[in-house]
Amino acid sequence: MLSQENLVTLFTGARTHNEWHNKPVTNAQLQQIYDLMKWGATSANCSPARLVFVRSEGEKTKLLTCMAPGNQDKTRTAPVTAIIGMDMAFYEKLPQLFPHADARSWFAGNQALIDATAFRNSSLQGAYLMLAARAIGLDCGPMSGFDADKVNATFFAGTEVKVNFICNLGYGVSEKLFPRSPRLTFDEACKIV
Repeated sequence: MLSQENLVTLFTGARTHNEWHNKPVTNAQLQQIYDLMKWGATSANCSPARLVFVRSEGEKTKLLTCMAPGNQDKTRTAPVTAIIGMDMAFYEKLPQLFPHADARSWFAGNQALIDATAFRNSSLQGAYLMLAARAIGLDCGPMSGFDADKVNATFFAGTEVKVNFICNLGYGVSEKLFPRSPRLTFDEACKIV
């Protein structure tokens, strides 16, 4: 069982950050995030998430042209911005990732199932990325608010990958956080049957 301190780090004390300290995130930290998140469960181990970690000034400038105005400053100042993409041809990797069954045949030619599976499971993997980042001491700022077509053309051209969502990573400025927003109670959100 995790300690109360760990639960605070991962959940109850975790916040969406919009302002960042000027402190770098290393390549080793990005590798560590992936090496943790890759173990999170996905259906049939399909693992459709594909990540682009945007750090360089040139690539960050390109990304900023894709972001909604309200997301540009926070993205500009974040040490790293992760683009969480979804490989729409993820099923081609299933012989490698799920070798004990012919899982590729479940998806090939079934676009509705491909779309739903890629979106659902890359979303899960994006959440695992956030938990992994928090576990190694980083803060996160997940976002919608971008031009998906432009992100795809800029960062995934010539591939089968499409953007799911975007998440800034770094060391957040806690003093600038908005007050904590409320959450639904168990009775409002859950039912035991």
